[in-house]
Amino acid sequence: QVQLVESGGGLVQPGGSLRLSCAASGFTSGDYAIGWFRQAPGKEREGVLCISRGGRTNYADSVKGRFTASRDYAKNTVYLQMSSLKPEDTAVYYCASARTSGWGTCGGSRPPEVNEYAYWGQGTQVTVSS
Repeated sequence: QVQLVESGGGLVQPGGSLRLSCAASGFTSGDYAIGWFRQAPGKEREGVLCISRGGRTNYADSVKGRFTASRDYAKNTVYLQMSSLKPEDTAVYYCASARTSGWGTCGGSRPPEVNEYAYWGQGTQVTVSS
């Protein structure tokens, strides 16, 4: 029932831009903080950013100033706009819903942590290469 589906990944040149979407179904994503994570081959999954119920965002230092999250409550969708992409951004990108519908998740100033999120999408591949 609860489902998150990422889309929009692909191949892009360094310095390029890409927009990822996270479409939710079976629940109202606007009632939860949503996190974006990424995992490169052989590396641990890391938090990229989160967006709170109210639209506030927290970013990892590695993407701050380059990535922007937004959400469309009516469409039950969260977006990740990526610009000035670097080869180091190459990874599978996942969106995930917070474990609770409270206001605490993504309420601080730090990027999201995996254990704060319960429902995960299947991921979408982003490859930054010339």
